[in-house]
Amino acid sequence: MIEHKVKKFYTEYGIKEWRRLVKDPFHQLEWKTSWLYLDRYLPRKGTILDAGGGPGRYTIELAKRGYKVVLLDLVPKFLDIAKRNAKKAGVLDRIEFVEGTVEDLPFDDNTFDAVLSLGGVLSHLVKKEKRLRAADELTRVLKPGKPLFISVIGRIHVSMLATIKPGYHDDMINHPRAFMKYCVQGDYYGNFGFTPVHLYDVDELENEFNDKIEVLKMVGLEGVFSPNPKAYNRMYKNKPETRDILWKLHLATCEDKCVVATSQHFMLIGKK
Repeated sequence: MIEHKVKKFYTEYGIKEWRRLVKDPFHQLEWKTSWLYLDRYLPRKGTILDAGGGPGRYTIELAKRGYKVVLLDLVPKFLDIAKRNAKKAGVLDRIEFVEGTVEDLPFDDNTFDAVLSLGGVLSHLVKKEKRLRAADELTRVLKPGKPLFISVIGRIHVSMLATIKPGYHDDMINHPRAFMKYCVQGDYYGNFGFTPVHLYDVDELENEFNDKIEVLKMVGLEGVFSPNPKAYNRMYKNKPETRDILWKLHLATCEDKCVVATSQHFMLIGKK
């Protein structure tokens, strides 16, 4: 069962997911770019749902900024990590922790002032009907006129990696049908190292939501630097004088549709 595989993978991944967004300059791009747009579109106050928020990186930062937050996740270990870190941060009283799935949210209609589902939560729903159900649920619990933030893993990025990373070459030779399926259709069932995932293209994500919300922005979170994280990290660390230029280049290009499509993660921002 796909849900079982996803839950098992992230239970074992554990604290690594808490560290992922800050572990090096490349991964910080996803965090920094997400916050640039969260700051731009979030209401100034209210209650926010962090749906599939894992160990609570965004949840805790939102609570630090004064929001009340509900963190919902499938993985009990992630909720435990989030509780510990929320306590350390002094914001435990501002957060509600709920074990559950984005396909069946245990909340009333029009409950939240903003809804987040970041880092590829919908990507782990491989079957289309499950993704559509989650899209319905995420918009159902959002108040009218309020913002929705969804980020997913990009399909073209993975297809590009397949030409340069040896692990993908092994799939190409030994599992050609599965290789073509996840590169072209986006469906990967978790047989060769990573957990089950659906890799999105840009139009597909918009189509899953555009009858429910007004799409405001599509953003490439790692943008033009997606194809070569190691090169970005080397330049960032070894040439501090270029950091401002790199960030300006990222901001100048991250909303270009071609850049969005090829980004490792990209984000949809919409309004109900």
